[in-house]
Amino acid sequence: MQMSIIDMPNDVTLARYSKQVYENTPYTKDKEVNAAGEAGNPIPMKVGNPSPIKYVFYIIKENRTYDQVLADVPGGNGDTSLLLFGERITPNQHKLVKEFVLLDNFYVDGEVSADGHNWSLGANANDYLEKNWVTSYGGRGGTYDAEGTREIANNKMGFIWDFCKRAGISYRTYGEFADDYKANIPVLENHFCPYFTSWDESVRDTTRFYQWKREFDSLLAKNAVPRLNTLRLINDHTEGLRIGRPTPFAHVADNDWSVGLFVEYLSQSSIWKESVVFIVEDDAQNGPDHVDAHRTTAYVAGGYVKRNYVDHTMYSTSSMLRTIELILGLPPMTQYDAAATPMWRCFSNTPNLTPFVSVAANVNLTDKNEKVSHWSKLSETFDLTKEDRIPDLLFSEVIWKAVRGEHSVMPAPRRSAFVKMTEEEKD
Repeated sequence: MQMSIIDMPNDVTLARYSKQVYENTPYTKDKEVNAAGEAGNPIPMKVGNPSPIKYVFYIIKENRTYDQVLADVPGGNGDTSLLLFGERITPNQHKLVKEFVLLDNFYVDGEVSADGHNWSLGANANDYLEKNWVTSYGGRGGTYDAEGTREIANNKMGFIWDFCKRAGISYRTYGEFADDYKANIPVLENHFCPYFTSWDESVRDTTRFYQWKREFDSLLAKNAVPRLNTLRLINDHTEGLRIGRPTPFAHVADNDWSVGLFVEYLSQSSIWKESVVFIVEDDAQNGPDHVDAHRTTAYVAGGYVKRNYVDHTMYSTSSMLRTIELILGLPPMTQYDAAATPMWRCFSNTPNLTPFVSVAANVNLTDKNEKVSHWSKLSETFDLTKEDRIPDLLFSEVIWKAVRGEHSVMPAPRRSAFVKMTEEEKD
């Protein structure tokens, strides 16, 4: 690393520097209104233009890299030496990427859960939060101030629900920014499911599916399904090797089956043609991946989503948000989602309404950790009452040992630099 010291520029030079910085960034003012895409695609190219998709279901999961889950999928850029929860453990997520779209170049914008959830719902984490989580996670003071639990950590312009409220778009949340069966922020008052369980790893994600299903059935019967539905499914986080608690395989398999049940049930409903499901991890927990520790699993399914398609386009959390915003007619929340590439390549203007059929778990969901070891004793010290109250790298190592064996060595996190190419350079 090098540091350069330059003389204070005069006004003319400073203006030139500023112009160069602006030209180097992917953001432009025009992108706040206009987006990349193609004519006739279900994802509009201009904010406010109509889309045949009416209902968005946005699911946030917890902390996996691409290689940990999907490295074994043919056609994708995976390294199976880093695979932890392959097709036997996650058959539904594998089925989704085979029947719909495989995304193997998707990256989280967040580093950890503390900023990851704010990024996932607001396309930014503010300066306070980005500085605070580092000291908090490092045990040097501070608390978990994210997900609307402390006003100073909230995004200045709010989160996607605030933008929906301003635009008159109906919305509802299931667990996201709604802890202990109450809303964390004012915009979610009377807009959350009062019996949906947020962070509690003693509750299965398959149970959360049935909690959502109960309310969905009621809303559908009244023709009152909100345009935006945000949900959280948490158990791919796992509890490490804590004795007496579900094994990492059991937790991840439960999470996977809940995803399959969700997409299956929605695909059998009367609104499937007008619906889309987006699924992403809030962060990748510094886990093993041969491309980058931020590369993660992401999924998209729906009536207008392409079938049997592989999309190598570089996307991010902000790309997913930008796509959701364009569907709902919302402006971007920050410069980050304004600059992000929308996921229009995943969609077709010809709907395919074939229902998704879920796959029952191949793993006994009641399997518990029983063997006492250094790593199980370490797991006992972890505070799992809230997301990521433990060092992410250490927890990733525990999961690696649980799957690969106590004496295996987890590869160090990969950090990569990326260069954004123009469309002409790609060709």
